[in-house]
Amino acid sequence: MLTLDKFEEASEKVKEVTLETKLVYSDFLSEKTGNKVYLKPENMQFTGAYKLRGAYYKISTLTDEERSRGLITASAGNHAQGVAYAAKCYGCKAVIVMPTTTPLIKVNRTKSYGAEVVLYGDVYDEACAKALELAEEKGYTFIHPFDDLAVATGQGSIAMEIFKELPLVEYILVPIGGGGLATGVSTLAKLLNPKIKVIGVEPAGAACMQASFAAGKVTTLPGVNTIADGTAVKTPGSNIFPYIQKNLDDIITVEDDELIVAFLDMVENHKMVVENSGLLTVAALNHLDIQDKRVVSILSGGNMDIITMSSVVQQGLIFRDRIFTVSVLLPDKPGELSKVSDIIAKEQGNVIKLEHNQFVSTNRNMAVELRITLETFGTEHKKKILKTLEDTGYKPKQVRTMI
Repeated sequence: MLTLDKFEEASEKVKEVTLETKLVYSDFLSEKTGNKVYLKPENMQFTGAYKLRGAYYKISTLTDEERSRGLITASAGNHAQGVAYAAKCYGCKAVIVMPTTTPLIKVNRTKSYGAEVVLYGDVYDEACAKALELAEEKGYTFIHPFDDLAVATGQGSIAMEIFKELPLVEYILVPIGGGGLATGVSTLAKLLNPKIKVIGVEPAGAACMQASFAAGKVTTLPGVNTIADGTAVKTPGSNIFPYIQKNLDDIITVEDDELIVAFLDMVENHKMVVENSGLLTVAALNHLDIQDKRVVSILSGGNMDIITMSSVVQQGLIFRDRIFTVSVLLPDKPGELSKVSDIIAKEQGNVIKLEHNQFVSTNRNMAVELRITLETFGTEHKKKILKTLEDTGYKPKQVRTMI
């Protein structure tokens, strides 16, 4: 399947359902990394992710009989929407098995395309086992989210578009969950330019492909733990693994904390909402030991529910020292709180929460604890406020911020 002719066929076919996601040059990321960084915003697709490409192309290759039996798949959300939408286009039934941890926005949108949703298991792998069981029981045609060469061919259409827009691209960064996207992109990229570097990026808490590379064979992780739910996969695809081994130049792993900072970078500098898995390639830019290269980061999706978004923003502000909590001890007598407030006000800190604990000491007259949560302009501003409190004799102690 993974031939130039098939990639060209898929690239034309997916145009029937995909939106044009032109490369976005990032002044911010280019200046930050010393490279010429372009973003491939697949988060702007109609279904909010690239997955529609592989799903639609795969379904287009099925026979009428295979489609008439109904389709089933397992997905953490984005492939689910892709299959649901593609099935709707072809007028066939779709059943989607999703982990119980799937963000609500992905569940609801999948249902909105007319699919039947079954919630099962804590991670993708458990949902996939259930989907295969139902396929056997009901006779549905199973559409694998990544371990399928036709699906991978459809995903590879992204690389075709990148090369048409930026023929001299030198590096492509691609997120990895099970490996379908990385297979399609890396294989086509190497067909078009054998000298190009294609680097996969995984969450450190679900680095199944890196483990498989190290072992030289498909390896199953004992468990996964990451906020990047779309790439929380324990076992990569066995059918596509040989292509990954041949065409992927390296794999970078990214910690969850890095994704939180990357989310704020994208919102503040590009006004784009990108889900955690889609941010892997943005965070990975900081790991590249290269300069002045043309680099494309694929933003694989943007389906993030509001609760997750709120949590990421809050944590990001804490990581950047835009919000912090400080504890000070002061005598329990009138006017002390006012003194501390005046110090913070003069340093332009903004108090957002106060906690007054009179029972920190058996002698209240000697000391009570005041915990103050503040908004600041950043690390230097925070340091200035702490120093002023120190110089005034309050001996501030920074503590964990709980909002």
